[in-house]
Amino acid sequence: MTMITPHGGKLVDRKATKEDREKILKEFDSYHSLSLDKEDAQELDNIAYGVFSPLEGFLTQKDFKSVLEKGRLLDGTPWTIPIVLDVEESEIGETKPGDIVGLTYNGQATAIIEVEDIYEYDKMHFKTAVFATTDDAHPGVEKVNDMKPLLIGGKITLLNDIGNPYPSYTLSPKQTRDLFEQKGWKTVVAFQTRNTPHLGHEYVQKTALSITDGLFINPLIGKKKSGDFKDEVILESYKALMHHYYPKKHASMAVLHTEMRYGGPKEAVHHAIMRQNFGCTHFIVGRDHAGVGDYYGPFDAHKIFDEYPDLEIKPIFFRSFFFCRKCNSIANDKVCPHSGEDIIIFAGRRIRAMLNDGEVPPSDMMRPEVAETILSYDHPFVE
Repeated sequence: MTMITPHGGKLVDRKATKEDREKILKEFDSYHSLSLDKEDAQELDNIAYGVFSPLEGFLTQKDFKSVLEKGRLLDGTPWTIPIVLDVEESEIGETKPGDIVGLTYNGQATAIIEVEDIYEYDKMHFKTAVFATTDDAHPGVEKVNDMKPLLIGGKITLLNDIGNPYPSYTLSPKQTRDLFEQKGWKTVVAFQTRNTPHLGHEYVQKTALSITDGLFINPLIGKKKSGDFKDEVILESYKALMHHYYPKKHASMAVLHTEMRYGGPKEAVHHAIMRQNFGCTHFIVGRDHAGVGDYYGPFDAHKIFDEYPDLEIKPIFFRSFFFCRKCNSIANDKVCPHSGEDIIIFAGRRIRAMLNDGEVPPSDMMRPEVAETILSYDHPFVE
């Protein structure tokens, strides 16, 4: 079975061989080293296992500038979100291009980076190019504001996995590709989520599944903003939904370890690229995908794909979905002519407010098994 090619043509593998690992670890203490936080360590892992193919390391200056100015790497490959390693000048000492630097996480030797360049960058340009705003209230802008003044670019080699709390639901792109092949799925649609599922999400997923062989639910596990659902709540609620309402033959789930950037259109493309690397042929893009507040138009994340006709993964756009009392079903504005009091909008804020008050949302908004799972947690939201 011919599977979709990884983004950029090859699935990156930057994990050290056993022989190389032993050699590098013996020399590790002789390298200047940098300590990574959780988010940087996760991105290191994503580079090494090919989630960010074709990246083999943190962006060099030329690629970084090209991503900001063109939404593409220097060689023209679509890429919209900078994957960078920021440092203070005091942290790098006398490090210069050509050096090898050790990277540690939680005190453990985790990787090395072959330094290609160390460069300053314009935070204003970063914010406007990626997030289309410089408003400090935007969580992505806030993250850039807090970044250190220098970036280090270069290829990495992973020595030790960083570990995660959900190993049974963590699969690398190589593993998901093997899984899809075993299942005989020639076409696979991916669903990105940072929320617990309501009936609107289920409708979108099953509608897309009706024209593909398999559904890959891929919740994002990582740093989120206050008010979002906690990682374990998202995972457990989806497990409940899939157990009761999804055919095992045609649906699978694994988590994606990365942080939300709330980059709207730019992040929608980034989300699609990662799912292509997992082996998916199609990607669901909903209303205000990866958005926050009112920074982006409701369908800006649809329009941006017109700029990337060379993407191999195909987006499936959903403009709206709701429960229609008159149709007595979930519908969208292409198939349902009704409006007004007949329509129940799946408002995430309203559902979260009900759950926050300990209320079970009505069954025409959320499956009872999902609501019960969420309400089994005393504090289901990020504080």
